[in-house]
Amino acid sequence: MLLHQKNATLTDTPDMDVTILPYASVSQLAPKDVAYATQNAALKPFFKYSPTPESFRQVIDDKAKQPIDRQLLVEVLREQYAKLETSREVKLNIELLAEENTYVVVTAHQPSLFTGPLFYWYKIFTAINLAKELSTGYPDYSFVPVLVNGAEDHDFDEINHANIFGKTIRWEHEAVGGSCGDMSTETLAPVLAQLKDVLGESENAVSIYQHIEAAYTSHAKYADATIDLVNRLFGSYGLVALNMNVPAFKRRFIPIMREELFQQSSQGLIAATQDALTAAGFSGQAHARDINLFYLQDNRRDRIVREGEGFAILNTELRFTAAEMEAELEAHPERFSPNVVLRPLFQELILPNLAYVGGGGEIAYWLERKAQFAHFGINYPLLLRRNSLLWIDKATSGRIEKLGLRVHDLFVDTEFLIKQYVALNSEGELSLQAEMTQLKALFEQIRLKALEVDATLEKAVLAEGVKQEKVIEQLEGRLVRAEKQKHETAINQIRSLKEKLFPGNGLQERTDNFLNFYMKYGPQFGEVLKEVVDPFAEGFLVVRDEG
Repeated sequence: MLLHQKNATLTDTPDMDVTILPYASVSQLAPKDVAYATQNAALKPFFKYSPTPESFRQVIDDKAKQPIDRQLLVEVLREQYAKLETSREVKLNIELLAEENTYVVVTAHQPSLFTGPLFYWYKIFTAINLAKELSTGYPDYSFVPVLVNGAEDHDFDEINHANIFGKTIRWEHEAVGGSCGDMSTETLAPVLAQLKDVLGESENAVSIYQHIEAAYTSHAKYADATIDLVNRLFGSYGLVALNMNVPAFKRRFIPIMREELFQQSSQGLIAATQDALTAAGFSGQAHARDINLFYLQDNRRDRIVREGEGFAILNTELRFTAAEMEAELEAHPERFSPNVVLRPLFQELILPNLAYVGGGGEIAYWLERKAQFAHFGINYPLLLRRNSLLWIDKATSGRIEKLGLRVHDLFVDTEFLIKQYVALNSEGELSLQAEMTQLKALFEQIRLKALEVDATLEKAVLAEGVKQEKVIEQLEGRLVRAEKQKHETAINQIRSLKEKLFPGNGLQERTDNFLNFYMKYGPQFGEVLKEVVDPFAEGFLVVRDEG
């Protein structure tokens, strides 16, 4: 059963106020992220297309020159969706991919527990709305939003938890290093029990829990369960989710994997790009190894390395001569898994993709790939930064208004904000800066007089001046502390507010799970995101419920 069908009756979405802040004003964002988001000229050599609607005309023309096995793609998607209740929109989009005038816009993410942090939703809705906007701007073509489910990744610690109402729910599993997507769902029962307890018994809680439980208990493998959950959450919007760990896809990737094994082209290309980025004032992102492939076995995913004239699989007894490795690749390409350096090539080889939608960290490692793509003859996609968003519910919005704070005030350091609040709300003057200036001027006069009388007295005067400046600073501190006591309730509210909106002084979207808001808004949470997310927004969105 789909979570939200198009024909479902929804009440009006909440009254949301959207403020767009310049990226440069958000201190929590990395410098390279801000540089790309603002199209810093120093980064222009490292991407192919400017992230504008007009650029897609050229992207379409360039991607059309690259052969895509569309029939294979459609067959794989039909198989992956065969046992799911699929919306009309998803069914149509899958079949449209067989047509030469259909393209996709892609985002990708690891199969995080309960979808992980909020930005999972933001990147998906950026892709959904991008496809919609392109359909309007380029009516001769069809555009399908696609989520690539990064199920081959083996970093279990990155995907095994979700932060819900300040509580971390963690999936305990005796993972031994295999792909996360191949893990059994049997050990999810305790996690589901925790989730049910945390969510409670409200109508929205019961509804969403039923969908999550059904997705996670209807499939033996976690990758399939994740596709099911994504389909329930986003299927009504036409989003197509794809697991790429498919033998037929890997067979298409053999020529690139063969070159990676025997010529190690990627490492040199990316190292040169990273050197150029460093020269332009930016650091490298993803370390390229000499061989950027893993070898897959049951419950294992281990690096392939050169050993003499042959190859070894790290942490195992497996060894291959060059001829044996060549034969293994031809016979079993599904046993080879690209790491973060090769994964973009694999994705772009298989999909008729125009744009990759990602966060700042993802864009950073894609910026290292342009020369690598050119080397392998695959079109380098347009890179589109996903929307970043701070969601402020109605109750929190009310507290902000009561404290007299503005949206941009929320992004400054907590202690600075408190000091600013106290200064603005104090009946008396707290700063002793004017007195400090007078004190310094006084001691300068004394110093000059001392020099006229006895030059050896200068050090004594300077030392006494420093001592008195410290006295003034201490007195100012006491004034501020005394005033803070008068505003203790408001200060505690500011601290609480900041911790809620910026957990651990980081961005809300990197910590909180969607369920924190779904409990209040239900399916309207997705509807609001559909309305406010703008693929070409030139800033950080603050969405404030004023309903």
